[in-house]
Amino acid sequence: MPDQSSPAGAVFLSYASQDTETVARICEALRAAGVEVWLDKSELRGGDAWDAQIKRQIHECTLFMPVISAHTNARTEGYFRREWNLATRRLLDMAHDAVFLVPVVIDETREVDARVPEEFLSAHWTRLPGGETPPAFAQRVRQLLCGDNCLEIELLADFDQFGSQIAAVLGYVAPGETIEQ
Repeated sequence: MPDQSSPAGAVFLSYASQDTETVARICEALRAAGVEVWLDKSELRGGDAWDAQIKRQIHECTLFMPVISAHTNARTEGYFRREWNLATRRLLDMAHDAVFLVPVVIDETREVDARVPEEFLSAHWTRLPGGETPPAFAQRVRQLLCGDNCLEIELLADFDQFGSQIAAVLGYVAPGETIEQ
């Protein structure tokens, strides 16, 4: 079976199943901004060893994004809690200033009332009511993933597009084609 893991740099979205639709909106907004996202509903296929694959993705993701809500607060048990605990265990191997946890709240749940691992309280929480994801948040996630390379990557992409347009005007390639390097 082909490996379906996301490349390094992926964001792992962890959530209660009752929040599936809201989380799908967050996922779509991040992907539209060029962020690689691992979401179980879109990544797992029939026959996958899903438990092992989820554990591997948590171990390999660059950012872990727990989605916190009234639904997560209401549940004393759930697979998302296992994911959250695996993520906090991974923190044990990280530098204290490493960015890994990006908690997101999708409703009126307050930090002080949230039933989350203690480690989640040391990270800044972002409020995305109903999963509405502003472009500024998606850009911030991109910046966390690629660091100082973001601007360089964007400039190279712009240059490639511009260079292809010049080559087309000069007749080196047909319009719409790109220059192979």
